[in-house]
Amino acid sequence: MSEYQYYEFLAVDRPLTSEQQAAVRELSTRAQITATSFTNEYHWGDFKGSPEELVRDFYDLHLYHANWGSRRLLLKLPASALKGVRLEEYVVGDHMDARRSGKNVILDLGSEEEDQWEEDFQEWTLGSFAAVRAELLGGDLRPLYLVFLAAIGVWAYDEDAFDYDDGDILEPPVPTGLGDLTGAQRTLADFLRLDDDLLAEAASASPPRGAVVGQRDAREWVAGLPTTAKDEAIIALLAGDHAAARAELQRRFQGTAAGDSVEGSRTIGELLDNAAKRKQTRTSQ
Repeated sequence: MSEYQYYEFLAVDRPLTSEQQAAVRELSTRAQITATSFTNEYHWGDFKGSPEELVRDFYDLHLYHANWGSRRLLLKLPASALKGVRLEEYVVGDHMDARRSGKNVILDLGSEEEDQWEEDFQEWTLGSFAAVRAELLGGDLRPLYLVFLAAIGVWAYDEDAFDYDDGDILEPPVPTGLGDLTGAQRTLADFLRLDDDLLAEAASASPPRGAVVGQRDAREWVAGLPTTAKDEAIIALLAGDHAAARAELQRRFQGTAAGDSVEGSRTIGELLDNAAKRKQTRTSQ
């Protein structure tokens, strides 16, 4: 079977200038390049550029997948969107990483299924993952918890993925609404090969999400904002930092908005053991 690799980049917050597009063009003569996107497929050879550098300098998202089972997703968002979130609790294992890049955080998410050539593999695109990024900017931490579950799920078939003592590590805060994922979150779970029984076990301790705050409540909240906070948000918007402005306002709004998390009480070992029991019960029926 011939090799196949897919590369896609997406700029959400700021389109690329003509000079930036020309710089990206130097990396590939065959890619489809616009002010907001870059896509290319490889049936031989490899991409000459560095996805990490392109996301750092130009793009907000990157998607990669190959028909030998490798999958990778990079998400860049303002660090203020995750202020107060202990990322090390969610991003664990060899295929997950989170790193600062200036005022931003880059989430580097991956899934490997070595020696499993996918003849009819799904053709992923960045559309759904852009929605995941928007959800994180809006304060919804369900995508991060899905990343955590996918990471520890590797342990179910690779005992060397973690140290034995890691089984006693507590789960991160459990977001509400794990039992009712959005379409984008379901796509993320599938992309990261998250086991359905592990997700069901995690969701058993996740309360339903509360009602969405109404427009009237939002107006009252805005009216009560300090003038300095409003000024800073407007200045950021005028400077083109739309994501940063939204993230900061959303962070302030969290005390009113629905979607709080509950403190995690289960260990990694308990989650995996209970998920295995669920699978055994389900398959034996």
